[in-house]
Amino acid sequence: MTKFASIAVAALGAALLPAAGHAQTAPAPAAAPAPAAAPAAQTAPTAGASVYDGSGAEVGKIETISGGNAVVFTGTNRATIPLTSFGTSPKGPTLGMTKVELDAAAAQASAAAAGQIRAKIVPGAPVHGSAGSVLATVKQVNGDQVVLATAKGSAVSVPINGIGANDQGLFVSMTQAEFDAAVVATTAK
Repeated sequence: MTKFASIAVAALGAALLPAAGHAQTAPAPAAAPAPAAAPAAQTAPTAGASVYDGSGAEVGKIETISGGNAVVFTGTNRATIPLTSFGTSPKGPTLGMTKVELDAAAAQASAAAAGQIRAKIVPGAPVHGSAGSVLATVKQVNGDQVVLATAKGSAVSVPINGIGANDQGLFVSMTQAEFDAAVVATTAK
């Protein structure tokens, strides 16, 4: 007989949250024009730097830089922005978008990405772990919960926003051992 358990968000913590969902790619904003007198060394985008719009108002802070992109946190959203989209000013790096415009673009990109992932969550779809192995298959979708059928015959429910998509298909940010431990922990209750 198949056991049915609910894996609570608190029980799994951030381990279920796919990394792809954290930083959504916003459309590349136009670079703000740079004053000729601004020295590049003082205004080049660096992690921790504040980012400003063309009027000098703060847009957000750069959290990380990797692969020619910067993740800017506005206090509301995170947006991945190509480094080529940044301009310079005496205050620091600039974007051709205000905080409100960047938040709107990030929210729109996030909603589009979530819609693309939801479209892939269909019965029978395999769900991979962080090491690439198949952990379970989608059994059914119940609103914001996805019931996964494990290879050991258990059925577990996970939040739909805990499932991401990559080149392999659907995934959760857990290894097989972590997933098995979480299933055991929730079925033992």
